[in-house]
Amino acid sequence: MNEEFFYKTANIEKNSLEKLVDNALHGMDDGELFIEISKDESFVFDDGKLRNASFDTGQGFGLRGVADEAIGYAHSSIISEAAIKKAAETVMAVRLNENPNLPIDQKQSTKNHQLYTPNSPLEEVPFKNKVKLLEDIDAYLRGRDPRVRQVTASLSGEWQAVMVMRAGGQIATDFRPLVRLNVSVTVEDNQRMEKGSSGAGGRAGYLQYITPEAWKEQADEALRQAFVNLESIPAPAGELPVVLGSGWPAVLLHEAVGHGLEGDFNRKKTSVFSELMGQQVASKGVTVIDDGTIEGRRGSLNIDDEGTPTKRNVLIEDGKLVGLMQDRMNARLMGVEPTGNGRRESYACRPMPRMTNTFMLDGKHTPEEIISSVKNGIYAPHFGGGQVDITNGNFVFSASEAYKIENGKITQPIKGATLIGQGIDVMRKIEMIGNDMQLDKGVGMCGKDGQGVPVGVGQPTLKISSMTIGGTEVAA
Repeated sequence: MNEEFFYKTANIEKNSLEKLVDNALHGMDDGELFIEISKDESFVFDDGKLRNASFDTGQGFGLRGVADEAIGYAHSSIISEAAIKKAAETVMAVRLNENPNLPIDQKQSTKNHQLYTPNSPLEEVPFKNKVKLLEDIDAYLRGRDPRVRQVTASLSGEWQAVMVMRAGGQIATDFRPLVRLNVSVTVEDNQRMEKGSSGAGGRAGYLQYITPEAWKEQADEALRQAFVNLESIPAPAGELPVVLGSGWPAVLLHEAVGHGLEGDFNRKKTSVFSELMGQQVASKGVTVIDDGTIEGRRGSLNIDDEGTPTKRNVLIEDGKLVGLMQDRMNARLMGVEPTGNGRRESYACRPMPRMTNTFMLDGKHTPEEIISSVKNGIYAPHFGGGQVDITNGNFVFSASEAYKIENGKITQPIKGATLIGQGIDVMRKIEMIGNDMQLDKGVGMCGKDGQGVPVGVGQPTLKISSMTIGGTEVAA
């Protein structure tokens, strides 16, 4: 597939489209035409029945013009010459003047990575096989233990084709697959009910997720978590050392630190990290990366939604703040290069700086060494939801699976543990970094200004010297 796919879909000649874009963006500092064609499907199997099966196709364009900090944006679900001309009237309203020498931003490389297959996953597996997969998950879990009361399994896939056209005929295209499998199970014992869940996904086809080995791994993990929660006791409250598990617990890093390192918040000086470039914002040994070039990962892209190739960007190196994530507009206004982090949910949304796959690099300690160093604390290998205030870095996160650590050993599972802290403060309290870094299984979604995009997170096991734990029992 190539750009001809988009011209045929829109029934517009390439030369005509280039003229439309050139005229709309004449005299602007920056801007682009973003064309999107997509299709997606989802299946939900709940309580022994297929409860929902949906399929949708969509297409549209967004036209953006940028003059200094002013943005003109118009979009339509109809891709046609007339619709783009109408959109251009709105976009041109932000043009500061009629100076023909006001430059469009410098040209950039549009060389694509090849991080995933361009083929749509939706046609890869027949409909009946997708439903059979969910039936098999339900039967498997119900047969594992008589205490299983409810099973919910879902499968979703999407395919997004995008073309970005800039003034002067610069063009970049991408064809993006994305799939996800989720399993949730509820168990009951002695009139107590608890839940566990697990999932996996990435930029690939369905085939690698529908093998028995793949889906049984998710089903077994969901069941394990449910039974752990069934044995849990109320979480302690107070100031305690905390050990975060590897992988998904990096969602705390994503929220409490990652968002604060996005370019727009720093340019506007609304981030707690504003004015801290080059300063120590974390313990020595802490290195944080945002990398959109990891093959097949949920947060990876060949190009971002402005046409910039994604990169591996070092944000924090040995504890010092060394970089930010940038889209084109904020990079230009801050006098730096874009980093391939300009992302949008769809053609109806304008791009802004967003994370891709954000993770912390390995340290030198084994997880066993880290656990054994804690006399009385909390071990949290899985997280649920959370909130963060970008302006001060304060966050609140709930642990969906957690345990007491007593005399260097993981002991009783606990329920209702809430981790409370401030991003930079917690990063400076990291005492030990594990050598077991792993990325999450591919289920992350990130929200910002009402837009959701798929992302990845990762980290090794970490020891934080002390955090405030919200619970129902007072810590000893």
